[in-house]
Amino acid sequence: MALTPSTRLGVYEAVASIGEGGMGQVFRARDTKLDRDVAIKILPDAFAHDADRLARFQREAKTLASLNHPNIAAIHGLEESGGVTALVMELVEGDDLSQRIARGAIPLDEALSIAKQIAEALEAAHEQGIIHRDLKPANIKVRPDGTVKVLDFGLAKAMEPTGALSASKSMSPTITTPAMTQAGMILGTAAYMSPEQARGKSVDKRADIWAFGCVLYEMLTGRRAFDGEDVSDTLASVLRSEPDWSLIPPGVSPTVRLYLRRCLARDPSQRIHDIGDMRLALEGALDVPLESAAPAATPVSRAKRTIAIAGSVAGVAIVAAVLGGAGTRLLSPAKSPSVVRLVVIPPNGTSISPTQGDGDVAVSPDGSQIAFVNVDQGNIRLYVRRLDQLNAIRLDGVVSPRFPFFSPDGAWIGFFDAGALKRISANGGPPVSITPIKGIGRGATWGADGTIVFATTDSTGLMRVSATGGEPTMLTTPGQGDDHILPQFLPGGKAVLFSIRPQASPTSGIQIALFHFDSGAVTTLLPGASHANYASSGHLVYGSERAIRAIRFDLDTLSVRGNPVPVVDRVVTKTLGAANFALASNGTLVYEAGDPTSSADRSLVWVNREGREEALPAPRRSYVYPRISPDGKRVAFDIRDQQNDIWMWDFARETLSRLTFDPGLNRAIAWTPDSRR
Repeated sequence: MALTPSTRLGVYEAVASIGEGGMGQVFRARDTKLDRDVAIKILPDAFAHDADRLARFQREAKTLASLNHPNIAAIHGLEESGGVTALVMELVEGDDLSQRIARGAIPLDEALSIAKQIAEALEAAHEQGIIHRDLKPANIKVRPDGTVKVLDFGLAKAMEPTGALSASKSMSPTITTPAMTQAGMILGTAAYMSPEQARGKSVDKRADIWAFGCVLYEMLTGRRAFDGEDVSDTLASVLRSEPDWSLIPPGVSPTVRLYLRRCLARDPSQRIHDIGDMRLALEGALDVPLESAAPAATPVSRAKRTIAIAGSVAGVAIVAAVLGGAGTRLLSPAKSPSVVRLVVIPPNGTSISPTQGDGDVAVSPDGSQIAFVNVDQGNIRLYVRRLDQLNAIRLDGVVSPRFPFFSPDGAWIGFFDAGALKRISANGGPPVSITPIKGIGRGATWGADGTIVFATTDSTGLMRVSATGGEPTMLTTPGQGDDHILPQFLPGGKAVLFSIRPQASPTSGIQIALFHFDSGAVTTLLPGASHANYASSGHLVYGSERAIRAIRFDLDTLSVRGNPVPVVDRVVTKTLGAANFALASNGTLVYEAGDPTSSADRSLVWVNREGREEALPAPRRSYVYPRISPDGKRVAFDIRDQQNDIWMWDFARETLSRLTFDPGLNRAIAWTPDSRR
């Protein structure tokens, strides 16, 4: 039986058709028993012929009916009569959000008010374990009084065929359900579908957070964050493209901007995990006043703190200093320096400096982009961060990258990976192999002539190859027991800087040298120094004794002059001599602050959620990899200044005790649930 106006369905009498819903035709109806207006959504005929599916839908509907929130349209009941199955819902007057956005971007104050109410609705549902899975403007209504009502909560899951439910597919994309049979509906859903949904993977509440970000972006800009002419184009945009962040109105606070970007992080692990955090950002609760930007150390409540090791590489950041006048102001004592500093925090759950011997940071020649190697969920990954953007982007398709470096135009990033020298577009895409290598990469530099000079651990010296690929040629021959590493082109391409590292004493005996392309000669420049870069101010900037120093350099005679001056103290220097920094042609200096090689200079501290620290009265040792016991009374860790043993700190007794005594390397701590072992 088809439902028409004046048709009765139980106590409900259809009054008028009011459009198409995500599940079929929607009617305004009158509840003759309670004397109220309701909305009736007709479910597909397939329900009438699938008893198991209908029974499961009834169970889902009961769960959905338990939602009781002012910003969620209520479900009143499920009616079956004359072969028709209908869902009876609260009737919400007013335009849906897609109709509002069709008239242009929504004014900022109104958009943020709507967004806050949507976030509150999602937060309430998520607390009940209910995921919307099809959040989009067409499923959001704004009543004339400004109250927001989110429609169709969880119905995407409830509509799935019984056979579609499995451990891996129970949260599959709405686009695969019978509800999405019309092209326009499919396209509308695809535009708000998270990347994991688009790939057919299982999803959780973070899929709703992605969709929320899409809706907020569209309200603020009047344009979809991800759009296309058809479903394929739209899904490709979701998986590949980046929203035009320049369209965000200037009145949006930096906090909301940051959290909006985090809503639209493609990797779910990098996305905001709880919509309540976004609600707090919209309310201004996460804005940090200037006077509280650097809080004094205060006692920290143990209920909200985590253990940290000061000096550990797991929490370090990259710092970029833009040197005014291409570095001349920083290096010239006659003028006060004009320096801009910023800290680039690695993405959540990742850490910089994953390798013991490699350089992990690079900067494009114009200083606009930073590339760095990170540990992400146990895997070494390559990230790129534009300084005019808030988030770093992971470059996929890279297995275990080492020593990133930029092309002269900044369009490509070179790196060593899986036994080859490779390059990848700075905007992402598949990596391209340049040439196979022997051993492990130990630095590379990309010249203006389109060639790359690189070094490896196979003691063959510096090699040169075309950036487009080919057979490399050998440039230098190391002396017995030496390695040639960390090459850097000089302007003009007449020579290349590199470091000579004795294998017997890799840090104390290292020195900076110069290879002349015309004669093939090697000249030693500086002892006790490594990883030299040329600054356009007429200096060599290099690493020495875990610091960055500079010395005047004559580009005509290729010789150093005068005495070195300090630039930055306490820079991460790897065991093979690579100081973890990079210098751009415009004077932008990027370095990793810290000193993992000075392992004895580490302390234990509590850190709370606001970042405030409380030192523990434990001696300074080479602590790594802390693991707190489940009962919170002790913490175990490796200490690397003795025989690589496991030690334990007791919080109540304030005692440090050794747990292992064998001569081998002890690591990878795990507690039993009862905290006894």
